[in-house]
Amino acid sequence: MYFEKVLTMIMAGGQGKRLYPLTRDRAKPAVPFGGRYRIIDFVLNNFVNSGLYRIKVLTQYKSDSLNKHISRGWDLSSSIDQYVDLVPAQMRTDGNWYKGTADAVYQNINQITDDKYQTVCVFGGDHVYKMDVRKMLDYHHTKNADITISAIPVPIELASEYGVIEVDDNWRLTGFIEKPKTTPKSMPNDPTKCLVSMGNYIFKADKLVEELTEDSKNEASEHDFGKNIIPNMLKKGKEVFVYDFSTNTFPGMSDSERGYWRDVGNIDSYFQANMDLLEYNPELNLYSKDWPLRTFNYNFPPAKFIWDEDKRVGVAKNSLVSEGCIISGGSLSNCVLSPKVRINSYCHISNSILLENVNVGRYSKINRAIIDKNVEIPAGTEIGINKEDDLRRGFYVSAGGITVVPKDAILNN
Repeated sequence: MYFEKVLTMIMAGGQGKRLYPLTRDRAKPAVPFGGRYRIIDFVLNNFVNSGLYRIKVLTQYKSDSLNKHISRGWDLSSSIDQYVDLVPAQMRTDGNWYKGTADAVYQNINQITDDKYQTVCVFGGDHVYKMDVRKMLDYHHTKNADITISAIPVPIELASEYGVIEVDDNWRLTGFIEKPKTTPKSMPNDPTKCLVSMGNYIFKADKLVEELTEDSKNEASEHDFGKNIIPNMLKKGKEVFVYDFSTNTFPGMSDSERGYWRDVGNIDSYFQANMDLLEYNPELNLYSKDWPLRTFNYNFPPAKFIWDEDKRVGVAKNSLVSEGCIISGGSLSNCVLSPKVRINSYCHISNSILLENVNVGRYSKINRAIIDKNVEIPAGTEIGINKEDDLRRGFYVSAGGITVVPKDAILNN
């Protein structure tokens, strides 16, 4: 069975500049999401739930937080050849850090050749979605493709915001246009949509090794899969096919989850993706027993809600509250709380994300804000109420008006 000779390589070395200041001290895949998860948990769950257990995570930028999370939360059974291995940048080839996504794999090419893998999945580690990877592998195998690219349909009127890939009626790649200024070719079965690459690839192992080796010798190359490897394979007439992600199904999938994929590449998209989890019927279901979402399990007590007197009530409406949290006489509305957050009496927190170990002092008001971990908020503090005040205090305010208080910030009234 060809599944037995599949290696997965997760690209997790990205800096994530557009997600600053959440990426000031951590790599983008290590950014918390949905209360108790990290972004990288979603792609790892996709492979584990798909029965693919040989996973290498390629790290580079500020990877300490990511390393700890994976080593503590993703300990598979090595005795039966299951693993999630961390592979830090080792400067194996020319003494340089990774110069691009393709170079990251090239510098670890021994991971492919040492065990003679037949198929290599190269996936990004910084997107939020569910996917049965076996369906894409089946498609790749049926097409006898040298490379298969996963793509998501988007409305054709939004094409100018993306890098668009074009295919023929057999879903063979015919072209790639970066942020087209004119209307691009639509996808074969829907004239209202075009296809955008998700940055997920499946290669025949020998073809990948061949292309990476050739690319490494080209000093003019940016050593990037999208900019160099795939266009070169297309020019050579290699078998390059595109997989329609919107056709992917997985056990327990609801209708609303079909085709769900989020980049969460900037503060506003990250904030909205978290808020979307609070919907009555969210597009991303965290509670499915058929497609479990694993992560590091904290040894914390249950969340607690206390006080209902003296006009102080510990209450949370339409919110996700993680373990170890104490809502002590304050109120939450439309919030996502990571573990060990404490909300003290008479506080009003709305439309906000509070990461681990945040303590909000009495009478504070917070709205449309993200508070990073280990922040002590003094009594009577207002955040997100007046954006000009937030800017004067040195907080980051996104284009969409989301205030971000960075990790370990020291606040004064």
